[in-house]
Amino acid sequence: MDQMRAMRLHAPGQPLQLDRIPRPQPDSAQVQFRVLACGVCRTDLHVVDGELPSPVLPLIPGHEIVGEVTALGEGVHHLSVGMRIGVPWLGWTCGECEACLAGRENLCPHARFTGYTLDGGYAEYGVADARYCFPLIAEDAQAAAPLLCAGLIGYRTWRLAGGEQNRRLGIYGFGAAAHILVQLAVACGQRVYAFTRPGDAAAQTFARRLGAVWAGDADQAPPEPLDAALLFAPVGELVPLALAQVRPGGTVVSGGIHMSDIPAFPYRLLWQERSVKSVANLTRQDGEEFLALAPTVPIRTETRAYSLEQANQALADLREGRLTGAAVIVP
Repeated sequence: MDQMRAMRLHAPGQPLQLDRIPRPQPDSAQVQFRVLACGVCRTDLHVVDGELPSPVLPLIPGHEIVGEVTALGEGVHHLSVGMRIGVPWLGWTCGECEACLAGRENLCPHARFTGYTLDGGYAEYGVADARYCFPLIAEDAQAAAPLLCAGLIGYRTWRLAGGEQNRRLGIYGFGAAAHILVQLAVACGQRVYAFTRPGDAAAQTFARRLGAVWAGDADQAPPEPLDAALLFAPVGELVPLALAQVRPGGTVVSGGIHMSDIPAFPYRLLWQERSVKSVANLTRQDGEEFLALAPTVPIRTETRAYSLEQANQALADLREGRLTGAAVIVP
């Protein structure tokens, strides 16, 4: 059987290892694809660092995959060999539970996730359930990869906060998701206020360059109250800080899958019908809507490429805040 290279996690908290393993073969409902690019997401860090429980080991991380279909399962008819596809975080749902039947497959208790409970894209090849792959029209695979999670989760977070109805939007944590979302928000006529780690002048300059009307430290107050605040940094202390900046009736939405503990805060910050929400995963409808919308803005991602063997370095750079935009592995 043909072999391939893959960066695999053998134990949480340990560096990924470069392994040579058999190339996976698709079952009847799957496609096999050659990985063209795979974005490096903060969720990958949570998996590798052991902050998300019970990954399937050994594991190939990565869920922002742009691939080229190389083989089809016998039951796959809507995709074809040679087609370019996107493979996202949500890799499978049961289709039968209460959440799935209500159109909320992102909350399926039996769901499987790419790069966590299913092998992902830090490899030369992969397989995925064809029903959860998005056909892509994207010449630049490296530029498209961050759209598959940073873009999709950012979009769902924005929608849960009220979408276009917000005039003044705060974004806490200006990384991969924020640098995509700010472009959508500005195109919709929203005033964006960017909050970064204290003293991160580079990220603040980056935010202003992409259209933010103001950028400052996370513990600063913006020039005017916010209609909504979106949190992309996994820092629980940001929740009361953001609540203090939203107007009565405003919303704070956390877009992360993991966050440090939220400290106690006075009820007055929540009073006057402010609300706090979280985003869980995504739905295929989110992907279809956002991937159709992105070219119309148009959204331009800023990326730094790493080879497959440099996956640990990419994760370290993300962990230490050394990135502007998004890291992408190009096998």
